[in-house]
Amino acid sequence: MDDLILDFLHFLQVEKGLASNTLTAYERDLRYFARYLKEEQGGMAIRDVERIHIVGFMAFAKSEGKSPRTVARYIASLRSFFHFLLHEKLADRDPMIQIETPKQAQGLPKILNLNDVEKLLETPDGAKPLGMRDKAMLEVLYATGLRVTELVNLQMDDLHLQMGFIQTIGKGDKERIIPLGKTATTVLERYLEFGRTRLRRASERNDFVFLNHHGRGMTRQGFWKNLKQIAAKAGIDKPITPHTLRHSFATHLLENGADLRSVQELLGHADISTTQIYTHVTKARLKDVYKQYHPRA
Repeated sequence: MDDLILDFLHFLQVEKGLASNTLTAYERDLRYFARYLKEEQGGMAIRDVERIHIVGFMAFAKSEGKSPRTVARYIASLRSFFHFLLHEKLADRDPMIQIETPKQAQGLPKILNLNDVEKLLETPDGAKPLGMRDKAMLEVLYATGLRVTELVNLQMDDLHLQMGFIQTIGKGDKERIIPLGKTATTVLERYLEFGRTRLRRASERNDFVFLNHHGRGMTRQGFWKNLKQIAAKAGIDKPITPHTLRHSFATHLLENGADLRSVQELLGHADISTTQIYTHVTKARLKDVYKQYHPRA
């Protein structure tokens, strides 16, 4: 099955132009399915897989503690995989027919309130190069709502600070232009002048905006690790990820009167229904405020 997975990944990369992170997710899902076939089905060949084996795989994943969201992702990956195999005549049947995706509760995005955002943004030590970088990354993330991959992939040519915006390539290779507020611009300019110049190695040409202590571009994992440490130092005890700031960016815009279509454009959502989840967040927060402060709530 390894060769089939590699063929499929090559197809997704060359024909579909999917990003490396997406390819990694597909590979992880399919190798988990391959493990199931090996350990639970005696090394069953892919041509012999039927609907009952897919049902068994879903039960197997659930027994290992996988969430409904994760199982739903497995099923989506397998649908694409078997569709590819049929198209390439590498399978005789589609075992995914009549397989229903597990229903999952749509949780509301977790966000930070304004007080927590302020504490987070003020925590990095702005007197040191790494602190300047962390402060700039947090300010830019909250000011623009970038995805973490977009943030760490920012190049120097993507910055147009005198005109007050940055550009980025998001999902589906779609370019978007995002305004950058005065505060974030000031913090970013300070990092570029006093922080990045000390992190960058003279012997290496590196156009990434945000550099690690080796003078190379920051990684998603490296930023996430730093974020958790900064949040703990700031006294924020709730779970936080880079996406939490993206969620907070969108929710705070809507709470202050921004229209949904503009927020969709800023976030780079292809479908406005994806953006609408944030309207539910603002309604939920209004209910909490009402219950807390209204005398007859």
